[in-house]
Amino acid sequence: MTLPAGSHLPPLLQTLAIVAQPLKFLDACAAQHGDTFTLRVLGINSPPVVFFSNPQSIQSIFTTLSDSFEFGQVTHIFRPLVGNQSLIMQAGAQHQRQRQLLMPALHREQLYSQGNLICQLTRSRIEQWQTGASIFIRQEMAEISLQVILQVVFGLVPGERYERLRVLLSQLLEAITSPLYSTQFFFPVLQQNLGKQSPWGDFLHRQKEIDSLIFAEIAERRLASPSSEGSQDLSQRTDILSVLMMARDEQGEAMGDQELRDQLMTLLLLGHETTASGLTWAFYWIHRHPECLARLARELEAMGDTPDPVALSQLPYLNAVCKEALRVYPIALIAQPRKVKHAIALEGYEYEPGSVLVPCIYLAHRRAKTYKNPDQFQPERFLEQKFSPYEFFPFGGGNRSCIGMALSLFEMKLVLATVLSCYELQTNYDRPVRPSRRGITFVPPDQFRLSVSRKKSSRVLV
Repeated sequence: MTLPAGSHLPPLLQTLAIVAQPLKFLDACAAQHGDTFTLRVLGINSPPVVFFSNPQSIQSIFTTLSDSFEFGQVTHIFRPLVGNQSLIMQAGAQHQRQRQLLMPALHREQLYSQGNLICQLTRSRIEQWQTGASIFIRQEMAEISLQVILQVVFGLVPGERYERLRVLLSQLLEAITSPLYSTQFFFPVLQQNLGKQSPWGDFLHRQKEIDSLIFAEIAERRLASPSSEGSQDLSQRTDILSVLMMARDEQGEAMGDQELRDQLMTLLLLGHETTASGLTWAFYWIHRHPECLARLARELEAMGDTPDPVALSQLPYLNAVCKEALRVYPIALIAQPRKVKHAIALEGYEYEPGSVLVPCIYLAHRRAKTYKNPDQFQPERFLEQKFSPYEFFPFGGGNRSCIGMALSLFEMKLVLATVLSCYELQTNYDRPVRPSRRGITFVPPDQFRLSVSRKKSSRVLV
């Protein structure tokens, strides 16, 4: 089998390079080999892993070749976190069934009903910011994102269960960003329960507590009826969990408790840190480019003092700013890897079963043939040109695109608009940034802060 050229380092060193410095390693490979190159980055006995950033090839992977791949083995590291019945663990008919059940709950129009709540949660978090205060914006965005998941996705209301879940989920999400803690998910041999003080025992203990709270909420929700005092009928609720509980597949079957739990954990894992990271980048870039901040501020001010959240989410420049932030440093470096099931041809090469094909979001978004001055933050490019889903795909693509894409973008726009409508902020970071790894995402370094220069007390988002 002839493969595209790639690194000549031993597989173990390639694996260590992409784990330790993925951006630098991918940039170097693209500079040397172009849009397509072969690596061995899955350990000592790694199969060929071929990276693509050419839009034509990515289109083929997402569309005409989509039935030629399998996915379960590639996503095994997420299994302990999201569970066996998670959407990302499925393939074929089961994957299609689950997407059909999930999509209505995460459709743009369904999410519009949650716009006021997202704005309110944001205002509640930021209302204590004082003039002159130094704001650790990544931490603030992570807290807002978790609150959105608990109330918009899980449908919880503040109370004892809500607060306990908030603390437990926050602790778990923080723990899995640690390289030492997260290593155990990559290597099953490390998954040994040696008691609560051991890493795996600690994870299982956390998971058991979280699951008991989620299952209790599901059970309580199932018992709710219009006649139950203090309860609300499922059909009257708009949170994602309730909508999922009402959903039925073509056979009229609903999701079971475990399946619901696994989808909730999937939305949590893939939607929390990623959305917070995207927002942090948006704040970094617009405050590094005052002309962008000024243009965005003018667009927001034109909406008046009580703008409608849905109308806000449709503002052209706000949309362009969020997309450009996701382009320069996407929340995921790659789309879901595809493992070849049977021999296929692409770009004049033939790939045998076991080969892994990777649409590389990071490199596709920085491809000079697609984006002029790709290293520069230029939101205007999204106003001047419409990019295809094979040129701009921050949430992956094809039938494996992120199910929470619409929620993440909607949340990003509303949170960014709410903060900027309430405060004028200044950055302490006026130099080129070196991205810092945080779990599966890359964020501005922890030294990045915004300070409050003025509070716009007259602005209200309802």
